[in-house]
Amino acid sequence: MSEDHDTRSTVLQRFPTKNLPSPQLRDLPPGPPRLLPVLGPGVVAAGVGLASGEFILYPYIASQVGLVFVWAALVGLATQFFINMEIERYTLATGETALTGFSRFWKHWGLVLALLAYFANLWPGWVTSSATLLTYLVGGSVTPIAIVMLLAIGAILTLAPVVYTALERVETFKVVAVLALVVVGATFAIDAGAWGDVPDIVTRATVPSELGYALLTGALAFAGAGGGQNLCQSNWIRDKGFGMGAYVPRIVSPVTGKPEAAPSTGYAFEPTEQNMAHWRRWWRVANIEQLVTFVLITFITITFTSLLAYATVFGNPDVTNDISFVQVEGEVLKEAVGDWFGTLFWVVGVISLFAAALGIVDYTSRLGADVVRVSYLKRTPESKVYFVLVWGLVLFGCIVLLAGLTAPLVLLVISAVVGGFMMFIYSGLLLMLNRRVLPAALRPRGVRIAVLVWAVLLFGTLSVLTFDQQIDRLLSGG
Repeated sequence: MSEDHDTRSTVLQRFPTKNLPSPQLRDLPPGPPRLLPVLGPGVVAAGVGLASGEFILYPYIASQVGLVFVWAALVGLATQFFINMEIERYTLATGETALTGFSRFWKHWGLVLALLAYFANLWPGWVTSSATLLTYLVGGSVTPIAIVMLLAIGAILTLAPVVYTALERVETFKVVAVLALVVVGATFAIDAGAWGDVPDIVTRATVPSELGYALLTGALAFAGAGGGQNLCQSNWIRDKGFGMGAYVPRIVSPVTGKPEAAPSTGYAFEPTEQNMAHWRRWWRVANIEQLVTFVLITFITITFTSLLAYATVFGNPDVTNDISFVQVEGEVLKEAVGDWFGTLFWVVGVISLFAAALGIVDYTSRLGADVVRVSYLKRTPESKVYFVLVWGLVLFGCIVLLAGLTAPLVLLVISAVVGGFMMFIYSGLLLMLNRRVLPAALRPRGVRIAVLVWAVLLFGTLSVLTFDQQIDRLLSGG
């Protein structure tokens, strides 16, 4: 029988069942007639991903060398788009997350990747950055403000009846605020000379080696998201009801939500004419949703924040590649445009980094809860595991802050290395998963396979180089 004609039996036989049971056979729900009702997962991805890279890293690079490296954001986003869509492909087809799919090959793959996500996010860096920006506006001490923010994150994720819905609303508000800043800044803060240099993004594209390899390659690889966040596309589209995810209950609050039956491991559908028509619709809509939300919003934001920094602090000797960059830029914007715009810039920064922290706590806990529920505590509802992990991460962050560990060197090194290493691992696992398990008609082909191979090579190389550089710094005491 041809590989392109899978029967009921061969569809189910493709799923490894040594570690997890075979999925149930069900029809794929019809795809949405319009794009608007399913917009959300890409907005969440953009909202969580718009953090220090967009407010500090790329603007810092622009302040030093101009717009000649903005092209790297587009390359990084394009790579992540294809990775995200391969993550979504498996969940659309099965209702299982990519981590569950990986665990079908080896029981502990999901646990390894979830632990790596935890190691990358143990230090509450985003919330301390948000708290620091808030002190520029109202004064006060960073540590108590950051602790209050962490507790607020725990409360938001606990009290929301449906966690994904609350997260989507917060991240949508953030994206709207950032885009509003883009419009206002483009009107008042960027002069004609800076606008005239925008073609440099293409005509003078280069790799400014004087800034250091790690800084530039990190910007290239992790524009927008990176690390564990990409894996959480599975969880977010499932909670949004994409494809076979419509059959899986969502994570609900233990306080305000209604309890639901624990989800099974997943589902599969026969590639009948009707199911394939539904699949083509879902696949098209999911791709467009990612392009017009995650990719487009993130690239517009990176381009604008880079242009704003170029127009205001290019060549300024006071700027550095840390949170103080945003303080310097805000002060310059106050002088150039008016106090109102510098204040607006910081307010949007506070909102942006707080929403990113909320998303980081959510996706880290989602990944952990998914793995623990599916592979280990099979009778425990995923929602309960999720909330234990949320508060564990929140309380650990509070302990770190109370201990005065404002930037633990070991945790920063781990965070720098782990993100790329994770992407190296799961890019290869995605290629194996979607080629081996899914029916022939659903598998990636051509360009999508090539991009996954590129991702394996890119993130593998970056992981080795970054790890080597960080070890040298540790040994030298730098």
